[in-house]
Amino acid sequence: MTEGRFRVLILGGYGTFGGRLARLLADQARLDLIIAGRSQEKAEAFCRALGGRARAEPLVLDRAGDLAAAFAAVRADLVVDASGPFQAYGAEPYAVVDAAIAAGMDYIDLADGAAFVAGIGTRDAAARARNVFVLSGASSFPVLSAAATRRLADGGTVETITGGVAPSPRAGIGLNVIRAIASYAGRPIALRRDGRDTTGIALVESITRTVAPPGHVPLGARRFSLVEVPDLTELPRLWPELRAVWVGAGTLPAVWQRGLNGLARLVRCGLIPSLGRFAPLFHAVTGRLAWGEHRGGMLVEASGLTVEGQPFARSWHLLAEGDAGPFIPAMPAAVLVRWCLDGRRPAPGARSAAAGLELDDFEASFASAGIVHGMRDDRAAAAEPSLYRRILGPAFDRLPAEIRAMHGAEPRFVVRGRAAVERGRGPLSWLAGALIGFPKAAADVPLEVVFARDGGREIWRRCFAGRSFSSIQEAGHGKAGHLLVERFGVARFDLALVVADGRLSLVPRRWSVLGVPLPLALAPAGSAFETVEDGRFRFHVEIGHRRLGLIVRYRGWLEPAPEGSPEQSGVPSQGARG
Repeated sequence: MTEGRFRVLILGGYGTFGGRLARLLADQARLDLIIAGRSQEKAEAFCRALGGRARAEPLVLDRAGDLAAAFAAVRADLVVDASGPFQAYGAEPYAVVDAAIAAGMDYIDLADGAAFVAGIGTRDAAARARNVFVLSGASSFPVLSAAATRRLADGGTVETITGGVAPSPRAGIGLNVIRAIASYAGRPIALRRDGRDTTGIALVESITRTVAPPGHVPLGARRFSLVEVPDLTELPRLWPELRAVWVGAGTLPAVWQRGLNGLARLVRCGLIPSLGRFAPLFHAVTGRLAWGEHRGGMLVEASGLTVEGQPFARSWHLLAEGDAGPFIPAMPAAVLVRWCLDGRRPAPGARSAAAGLELDDFEASFASAGIVHGMRDDRAAAAEPSLYRRILGPAFDRLPAEIRAMHGAEPRFVVRGRAAVERGRGPLSWLAGALIGFPKAAADVPLEVVFARDGGREIWRRCFAGRSFSSIQEAGHGKAGHLLVERFGVARFDLALVVADGRLSLVPRRWSVLGVPLPLALAPAGSAFETVEDGRFRFHVEIGHRRLGLIVRYRGWLEPAPEGSPEQSGVPSQGARG
């Protein structure tokens, strides 16, 4: 550190990950960010646009050139290699590492290549001799995934780990990332399965999962296909008892993912030697097929035994809206740089970065970017009798007591109150409401709701002044995982349960009629939420359509009915089936 300033040389500094790392660090006034790459023009343009409080310096640097001379001239405290692809570093993959050690500079990289990270320990003795630290793989995988696994295990024994990254279709995946994936697609990659070290076929093996932080709108179900990441070799080192580890990537649109799976199978069969030469084409196509929500996420599932010897199965979910997601791979390196600024320099030696950080170290970065995350106890949820608690997990406990009371586990529960009902005026909206059985318009009517719970589902019968209609609710599965499924006759709605500001909202995510999936844009719109005012449970339901207008709106309050009081709606008292 010179004159109280900390100098960070970022290789690939104006690239996909290097540029995002620089932006994450731009608020640090004591930093000198040296933005290095092969183009003077691009480096200068990036520095001019960076802004913030850090000083930005452009530098022309070619990793194939004289690194010793370049490093001696730049006099950095830390080198960050954010260029890649690390799978294609050739005969001397650790040339940058060796040059940094020789220059007495600390080193971090964002390597996604399993072999590169696994081999970094060969530089341990040299790094210790020069009193520098060398941390490889300081990115989402394996740093965040390992931190999430430690949180899930809570000191227990880990037997299986499954991970997945689901980037937004508008994340702007870099060409080097696509080159790396294309280089091994359809080829065997090392992993652990059934307790032994074996191989899997990259981009051929696939699973379907839903990223769903409790209490938030989940991502749509994604198809994750096996990718080569450091986790496949590093996590078994951290947990020697591990019997299986698998990590996949799930991109959108789904048809593009399926197409890549098909091309990978052609490589596996020997019909295509490699997809590497198609990487520029894939990069161009990916940039144009930006279909779907601008949201991304990450998932880690772990199972094993608790410290008490009991089986556990838990999952960690992370969700990033908009442009926040693409910054996540650079966050571990940003945290480490801030540690150095604060005097928390990692110990000397060369090693994987997987064991160095915990989820708590990312809370400030997540909060500033609006990134949410949470854990689910999947084993406990399977046995949970309360439907809403089963879906919401720990988010259920963030709800006010009055809302939690409405969604308990009693076989039969009756509540009563008052409601105001509005109906649409058009003939088509009236017909739609009549088909479902919505009540007539009224300013103030008595309302009774009977919840009949049986076999993991609930039947809700709502009776407005003697006129009733019913729906069936249950937990979704498969593509509707972590959603509430509600059926009104032939129509089915898959709803996200969202907890925010003491309110429970139901957000439509999918729908179908007679089992035929329909575009969400054609679904009835509106809002539905539960809240508490003046200590009383209140509800608001509004259903309309962009062509039909308002169909029905009803809102009011409810409270538990006295035990033994007669019902208005005639629902059987011993549960219900149907």
